[in-house]
Amino acid sequence: MTVVLDSWAVLRYLEDEEPASSLVADLLERSRPLMSWINIGEVHYVVRRIHGHSAASQVITDLKQIVDAHLPDEALVLEASSIKADYPLAYADAFAAALAMTNGAELWTGDPELLIDGAPWRWKDLRPGVL
Repeated sequence: MTVVLDSWAVLRYLEDEEPASSLVADLLERSRPLMSWINIGEVHYVVRRIHGHSAASQVITDLKQIVDAHLPDEALVLEASSIKADYPLAYADAFAAALAMTNGAELWTGDPELLIDGAPWRWKDLRPGVL
């Protein structure tokens, strides 16, 4: 199964917040999940705000070794913008959903904006108490 990680999943992994941290760690041991550069950028700015430039740069260096980072092309941008038009979620979240949809992948997240019953993307909820 192909998996897409969003920034929520990666930030919980970095913060060692369970159960997401262990689930993502197990996934990374056996596969190389997909991640949009838009969502990688989100991880960068959050880590930079909290821990500074050096820590944020190191996280991005490390992430590039463990995920298959995708730059959005025209088709993905248009898919993400269509998702954003149809659903009340952040534009960056739409890129994670679009990447999952276009790759037939499951989106791993705990972001309530992406956990929409009946959405055209498949998702796995990584929040505590729902597994």
